[in-house]
Amino acid sequence: MSQVVLFGTGTIARMAYAYLTHDSPHEIAAFTVDRDHMSGDQLFGLPVVPFEEVPSLYPPDEFDMFVAVGYALMNKFREQKYHQAKTMGYRLISYVSSKATIWSDYSSIGDNCFIMENNVIQPFVEIGSDIIMWSGNQVGHNSVIKDHCFVASHVVVSGNVTIEPNCFLGVNATIRDGITIARECVIGAGALILKDTEERQVYVGPKARLLPMPSNRISRL
Repeated sequence: MSQVVLFGTGTIARMAYAYLTHDSPHEIAAFTVDRDHMSGDQLFGLPVVPFEEVPSLYPPDEFDMFVAVGYALMNKFREQKYHQAKTMGYRLISYVSSKATIWSDYSSIGDNCFIMENNVIQPFVEIGSDIIMWSGNQVGHNSVIKDHCFVASHVVVSGNVTIEPNCFLGVNATIRDGITIARECVIGAGALILKDTEERQVYVGPKARLLPMPSNRISRL
């Protein structure tokens, strides 16, 4: 068991608190945010302290850290805090749900990762550092997800795919085998990617089509 300070007080941090508390060997000691973003001094009965003061209050030789923020600015805010925490001397933990299926003897996962339940990670997959994977994704064999990415729920990454840093993959996105997703791409919800993408581009899937009749006039579904 290690004592952990969570960076953040928003949705991701609250989810991380719940998962780490109930499904990990770690114990949450405190929360921390930048002083300018503090809105209270407690969360879940634990102290919230300024990030600028955290090394003196929770020294890195006694406490670990997890940076628990979302995908703002193409994950770059989380990336910034990740590097700041490491510069302060903190070891950054990763969380992998006990309900995820991972061939750990044949795959690798970096630090400051948050991998939720029902993720399936096949053999020979490389998961970089500072990656959030929401529930229910599949990552095929020999694929690589590089640092500072966010993968929403029910994404299918086929085999031999490379996802470059700072990407966002939306709910139900599908990536064909052998594809490279260039850095800082947004792959929208439901998008089907069949060829390599270009850097810093946004790819969206087909939207639902509204039919000109109310649902109570449909005789058969």
